[in-house]
Formats: sequence, structure tokens, C-alpha cells
Amino acid sequence: MFLWIHEADFARAMGLLIAREDLSGTINLASPNPLRNCDFMRALRDAWGIRIGLPVPRYMLETGALVLRTESELVLKSRRVVPGRLLAAGFQFLFPEWPAAARELVARWRAA
Repeated sequence: MFLWIHEADFARAMGLLIAREDLSGTINLASPNPLRNCDFMRALRDAWGIRIGLPVPRYMLETGALVLRTESELVLKSRRVVPGRLLAAGFQFLFPEWPAAARELVARWRAA
């Protein structure tokens, strides 16, 4: 699963965590709707109006991870993470679904 969070939701969640002293420990800052990488990229291409996406072979991901000094497992392994504690605290996402978030980000980028 691909974890993501819109920047507006990230900033709002951080504000909530700073304001609420009763929230401590590990809290996942991620959308409540993780998705597969192929679905993430499809929605991003749709938002940009790009029709075709080329697949990235494993060796390219591993080379990129080496250059960035990180682990390729962060991209290649699936983790289903949901923000249970954040939702239980009453946080409401402005962008819970990636397609709408992608469209908003692309529109703002194009307007800048």
C-alpha cells in the first residue's frame, strides 16, 4: 500500500497534535485511504492530463534508493497504515481521497 497525506491535512494534523496535550506517543500521519502505487500514479497522471505511464523496474528503484541513501524496501514492501488515533481524536481530513488531493495539488501548481 502507498501511504500519502495532503500537505494541508498534514499541517492541520500537526496543529492538532501540538494543541492537544492528551495525544502523545506514536500517531500515524497518513490518509485514512492508502492505495496501491499503481492507483496512486494513475490518479496523479489523470490530474496532470498524462495518458501513459512507464513502469519502473525493481533495479531502477534499488539504484535510486542507493543514490538517496535509503532502503528500497520502503517502496517495494506493502504496509497498510491508517491514522486510527488521529481519527479517534476527531480529526477530519480535507482530502481523504487521493484523486481529489492530486487534482487540487496540480491545479495549485499550475496556478503558481
